[in-house]
Amino acid sequence: MSFYEEIAANKRRTVLLIFFFLVFIIFIGLVLGVYWGNAYGGLILAIIGGGIYFLISYYSGDSMILTMTGAKEAKKPEYTQLINVVEGLMIAAGLGRMPKVYVIEDTALNAFATGRNPENSSIAVTTGLLKKLNKLELEGVIAHEMSHIKNYDIRVMMLASVMVGLSLLLSDFLLRSFLWGRGDNDRDSGQLTIVFIVLGLVLAILAPLIGELMKLAISRKREFLADASGAMLTRYPKGLADALRKIKNDPDPLVDRANRATAHLFISSPFRKEKKSFMKNLFSTHPDIDERIKKLDEM
Repeated sequence: MSFYEEIAANKRRTVLLIFFFLVFIIFIGLVLGVYWGNAYGGLILAIIGGGIYFLISYYSGDSMILTMTGAKEAKKPEYTQLINVVEGLMIAAGLGRMPKVYVIEDTALNAFATGRNPENSSIAVTTGLLKKLNKLELEGVIAHEMSHIKNYDIRVMMLASVMVGLSLLLSDFLLRSFLWGRGDNDRDSGQLTIVFIVLGLVLAILAPLIGELMKLAISRKREFLADASGAMLTRYPKGLADALRKIKNDPDPLVDRANRATAHLFISSPFRKEKKSFMKNLFSTHPDIDERIKKLDEM
């Protein structure tokens, strides 16, 4: 898949995510409205509340992520080499604006990109990565993150995260509403109440799970694409492959300020290594790093 095909595919995914987001909001609003005796009121409440949440997350999500991870803006002369590498690869990628550069004070070897589009994007790397990687390896990692920006992966993953977060909030609110009851015992129907409680339980369990699986599936696929795109950008696949080898062998890969909400953004899992299993692989935010290295070695 070419750069242009990937960008077009990610823009289509963006439209689909927004569409499913709206359908989910409307459905939850109608269910709540019917249960509380005012379908239109529930619908309006859900759309307004969901819209506000969406807009705040979409336009401020990258700032929230950078704050959560403890990222600080990189400045010269301390981080001159890093800034120069980002600037050079930005020009090579044909981006019109240089991403903001951040550093996370952490011994782990890791990096990520975030933002809503190439004009509003950021790249963050850990101090451990800067200390352990040589220039060619650092270029490989930055090219990988630059590809996420150029291919609009950052927008898709931010929207997926917004959907997962909102589905958790709404499904939890829906379930609590059913458990609290309407407070109008004369109008309550036992069977109807049971149906709504069951529906609330199903939504509370499945909505976040489906959203999380969707986010993870997109995340795993995009890592292979960003590896290939990054290697094409530097014309030196070995640089990224060697960087991934060092990341794989990192004795302490835990990024202290990382969490489940931001894990999918990093170039490699920011958590401690765990034994492989079917369930671990199902909910893994990243493909197997050995497979990624193998594909790069074959390029």
